[in-house]
Amino acid sequence: MTMTCEEQQKQVHASRWVFGLATAALGAFLASGSASAYEEVTVSDGGTLTGVVKLEGAVPKPKGYNLTTLPDPFYCGRISDGEGWRILQPFNVGPKGEFREVVVYLEGIEKGKPFAEKEVPQIEAKDCLFLPFTTVVRDDQSVTVVNMDPVMHDIQAYETSNLGARVLFNVPLPMNPQHPRNFKDRTEAGMYHKHMAGPPMKELVKLSKGRRIFVMQCGFHAYMESWGVAITNPYFAKTDEQGRFTMTDVPPGTYKLVVWHPYIRTTTEQTVTIGPKGALETTIGVPAPIGRLYANEVLDHAYTRYNVTEETKKEIDPLLQKQEH
Repeated sequence: MTMTCEEQQKQVHASRWVFGLATAALGAFLASGSASAYEEVTVSDGGTLTGVVKLEGAVPKPKGYNLTTLPDPFYCGRISDGEGWRILQPFNVGPKGEFREVVVYLEGIEKGKPFAEKEVPQIEAKDCLFLPFTTVVRDDQSVTVVNMDPVMHDIQAYETSNLGARVLFNVPLPMNPQHPRNFKDRTEAGMYHKHMAGPPMKELVKLSKGRRIFVMQCGFHAYMESWGVAITNPYFAKTDEQGRFTMTDVPPGTYKLVVWHPYIRTTTEQTVTIGPKGALETTIGVPAPIGRLYANEVLDHAYTRYNVTEETKKEIDPLLQKQEH
């Protein structure tokens, strides 16, 4: 029997509707089966994982920012290269390749020790820097941002992934009104002030499903940035000055150890096995990224400084730190 054109269209629409319903049901089933929440239990036979993270290869070049094109050049220029430029080096690496302030965490742990009951993570705006550069948070958790500087900052936070960015929050960061205001005054009161905290701004970090990374920047001072990663269990650490980290009370088992740094796009992973009350020490080598990582990479050409006059250079003094690049 031959169907009319209208009957064929109805059959196609019905087939699409059934296929869409089945796909949605399958997606819901997969999501319910894979998104199990972490369970806090007593770990009586947990082990210890220690390690060192090293950057293998040449340390990437830093970013460069012309202070004369951004607000507050005299105050923020207290950390600069003496030529009117502010340098931001996202890679904190020691003389022997010790990769500092990177996050390491274990994946595949469904139950284990409780999360540490600590205060809400805090990020400080200090000397026109966001500190720390990397932060670890739990999803749907707040962070506190405090301005320690005598200048205004504007916090802009975004979640990011290969799907694009989404705004988490964007609020002004007020300063303490007792700070001195005249930054051209070279007296002790004007330049060597104590850092005084402004009112804390508590903001919620609620990431979209499947996203774990966010970045916070200042809308006034582009060289101020801080990155965060959301974790799903309490087995994480940040490397210290020696590039070392430690995790305790790890339930016996085999897991994936992940190293995260915001400017390394390729994932560095290692499979680790922890025995009952065992102790494992490991070394992780992270290949240094090559090529140009950002548009404003510091270059060796003199023309990058052509628009900073000698008179302005004298006013922008690196009184706190003279940067190298």
